[in-house]
This record gives sequence, structure tokens and C-alpha cells, in this order.
Amino acid sequence: MALHLVKLCVGAASIDDLGTWQAGRLAELRKVNRKATLFHRTYQTPKRQAELLDGGSLYWVIKGVIQARQRLIGFSDGQKEDGSPCCLMLLDHELVRVRPVPRRAFQGWRYLTDDDAPNDISEDEDDELHLMPAKMRRELADLCLI
Repeated sequence: MALHLVKLCVGAASIDDLGTWQAGRLAELRKVNRKATLFHRTYQTPKRQAELLDGGSLYWVIKGVIQARQRLIGFSDGQKEDGSPCCLMLLDHELVRVRPVPRRAFQGWRYLTDDDAPNDISEDEDDELHLMPAKMRRELADLCLI
């Protein structure tokens, strides 16, 4: 059973906004001939890395709702812009939309079990949730209707 992380996505207004920012970051890296790797910096290094890398994902909380995930592909030592050490969470490029689940604000990241992780939104779903605008999905999730 995979273990996941959940993290606030500060500054992004939507999944598309996060995707656009990440695409821009990858383009910048390619422009300076650096390996185009997506990562998220964090002060704390997860202790349960083996479990996280066994199919785990980073679930993004955007505007108070878990809305997307990215598969965790590795961890590395890094540095913040001020030179202080940090952990780099290496992420798959694909942003996967998930069923929206409200989540209160918190600091840092939290572990998320497979049982508590929201399901992916599939384009093959009978309820066609994937066709609903993100704002409507978020509002319905806030009302606990989806």
C-alpha cells in the first residue's frame, strides 16, 4: 500500500495555474541546458521515503481543496535560495486531477494513507466530473456534495 504526502500549493489559483507555472519552470531549465526536473523544496526530509517511492504521490491543496497530485519519483538534497539546506521532492511531470476534498490550512506537509487519498478523476467516469469547471467542483466539495 502506497503512502502519499499532502502539501499546500501556495500562490496557485487553480490546477491550470500550477501546470502553467511548472511548464514555465521546465522551459527555463531547458533554456540554460539543465536537466528539466520538477521538484518542490521543503525544510523537512520525509523519514518514510521508501514507502513514498512505492507508488506514492504529492497531493496539492489549492485554495483549501485537494485538487491534484503528482507522482513522487525521488528525493534529493538541495539548497534554498538563501543557501540553507533543504530536501527536494522530485516530481513526475504529469498533474493528475483528483476528486476534490476540502482540507484546512497547515504548515509543511503531512503523510496521507492510500485509504485517505482522493481518487483520480478519470475522463472515462460515468458521472462526468472531469467536465465540470474547477470552480464548480471546488464549491460542491466545500458543500460536501462531491
